Amino acid sequence: MRPSLQPVAPSIDDPIELLMACHEKVRRFAGLTVKLRDHLARKGPDSQAQEAARSILRYFNIAAPLHHDDEEHDLFPALQQLDQDGLNASMAALEAEHAELAGLWQSLGPWLQAISQGTAHAPPPTVDAFAQRYPAHAQREEDEVYPFASQLAPTQISQISAAMVARRTAG
Repeated sequence: MRPSLQPVAPSIDDPIELLMACHEKVRRFAGLTVKLRDHLARKGPDSQAQEAARSILRYFNIAAPLHHDDEEHDLFPALQQLDQDGLNASMAALEAEHAELAGLWQSLGPWLQAISQGTAHAPPPTVDAFAQRYPAHAQREEDEVYPFASQLAPTQISQISAAMVARRTAG
């Protein structure tokens, strides 16, 4: 069988695979903020810039909060039951970072809203911090927390997956 050139969608039965797929989008859209800033300096808020701003807004206003909820309400509580001090400390620090990242995200909102509507607006000084910190946070989760999910029971994995799906299909 030949390998597919199309990306394979993560399985809804594997919450870590789903979270990792979200991290790939985090990296892409966080990096896009810097590319957008640089594009705007050369070409202003043209149609390409407007679409990029709308894409970034859509991801970080909708998908990123769901992702944080997946971790804070489902994955992290399940992993806390493993009762491992280092893991629990990592999760506490990462959860605190979620609030810091939300603050960085809020600082980009007015800029991205203006650009999405074709209005020139100076980029906030936090663009670089946002573009660097969000992917670094995702990497820490992948390195320090996600490997422990293999120690969860299959029923816990199923519960986490079901909660993630329900969160995205509610309302």
